[in-house]
Amino acid sequence: MLRPMPDTDQLPHALYRAEQVRALDRTAIEDYWIPGAELMGRAGAAAYRLLRTRWPGARHLTILCGAGNNGGDGYVVARLCLLDGLSTDVLALADPGSLSGDARAMADAYLAAGGSVRPFDVLPRRTDLIVDALLGTGLDREVQGEWARAIAAANEHLAPKLAIDIPSGLQADTGRVLGVAVKADATISFIGLKQGLFTGEGPSCCGEIRFSALGVPAVVWSREVLSARRIDWSKQAQLLAPRRRSAHKGDYGTVLVVGGAPGMAGAARLAGEAALRTGAGLVAVATHPAHAAVLGAGRPELMCHGVTDAAGLDALIARADVVALGPGLGQTEWGRALYQRVLGFDLPLVVDADALNLLALVPQTSARWVLTPHPGEAGRLLRCPTAEVQADRFAAVRRLQGTYGGVAVLKGAGTLVYGASHRPPGVCSAGNPGMASGGMGDALTGIIAALIAQGLHLEEAAAAGVALHAAAGDAAAAQGGERGLLASDLIAAVRPVLNQARS
Repeated sequence: MLRPMPDTDQLPHALYRAEQVRALDRTAIEDYWIPGAELMGRAGAAAYRLLRTRWPGARHLTILCGAGNNGGDGYVVARLCLLDGLSTDVLALADPGSLSGDARAMADAYLAAGGSVRPFDVLPRRTDLIVDALLGTGLDREVQGEWARAIAAANEHLAPKLAIDIPSGLQADTGRVLGVAVKADATISFIGLKQGLFTGEGPSCCGEIRFSALGVPAVVWSREVLSARRIDWSKQAQLLAPRRRSAHKGDYGTVLVVGGAPGMAGAARLAGEAALRTGAGLVAVATHPAHAAVLGAGRPELMCHGVTDAAGLDALIARADVVALGPGLGQTEWGRALYQRVLGFDLPLVVDADALNLLALVPQTSARWVLTPHPGEAGRLLRCPTAEVQADRFAAVRRLQGTYGGVAVLKGAGTLVYGASHRPPGVCSAGNPGMASGGMGDALTGIIAALIAQGLHLEEAAAAGVALHAAAGDAAAAQGGERGLLASDLIAAVRPVLNQARS
């Protein structure tokens, strides 16, 4: 007996490109004899259940229907609304009589139930919910004309929006907005989660993401190799074993943070404190002599050393298990000298901030580092505009790893992790806009370095570190809100998040 893939509140970790999801759909239809109309009916019913659960008070719905299968899903929702006695306006961007296949059958069923359709002109001023069933995952060019006008009108309306399968106008593989895209409050996706929902503009367009497997047999997914994998702390936490009762600080490694030029001491402290909170046994900071004493006084658990020249690093590096290179390093002669000295040693590195900018000036490869650029730094490393990085973040993170080796972490909404194992890229699905503030990258550098010090391989540490950083950011935001969230708030949340996962 074939077991269906269950629907749960937990999102799957497997992510796919749009063409792969279409292939999964065909497999279900052709090899497991599930009629396309049945799958469309299940999709519409799943969307209807979600809207009734999330917006139980909604009594007047506006449904925007397109020309393809996405529109067909919308007509299923409309028919179910009608049968439940809800007031429903169906605004079509394509004449229902021009539809074909399963979409035409669903439109006809809605009309036969007594429904009506009118061409899109303007949205009703008063509506409780807008359902986006305009454009699906096959979109590959910019939205124009009436379609763009309909999306813009939906975005301008005060009513909440539910997107079916994907927000119209969002590119399913890259998370790029093709001209204009629906800004949904929730999105329900079917059969396979599309990778573009989770990175780039995907998170800001999708709102809360829900998933339905539509009762398709679980064996169907064996036909496709996932294109990316969703990473979250609940799964990544499993990499950390419980600590032995006889443990001592030497068991959990020594992190050396190299950075903190004059005026930028805070970056080095944030990285060092994040490493401590993530469980590193010892954390040393090699910083400019001008503020070494102040750093040590502010956080006495950090072993702060004033380093006047590169030679002063040697003894510190000899005692370290991993080096976090770059927080507040600067690009003066002092920073450049320290950067070059660290690269001469054979230790794992987490490379961030100005160390990345120095690397961009003289590119080289290494198997022993984790690079953590934001999109602007990635553009400098790849010698391309930031907009090109953001247009296809999956391609960019692969280029970074291919050019520089080691593990590439492309920060931003939906941070990506890609390493030399060439496993499908990891995509972080947690985090929030409050984390768009100074020092957050320094905290991530320290977190990843601490996980390497505790024995995780580079790629494991990068994925786990990104997930922990995002989870701590969400926990901190839950305490006091997103606006005004500080990197130090996130660091304070690391410890409880880390230990809750082990309890």
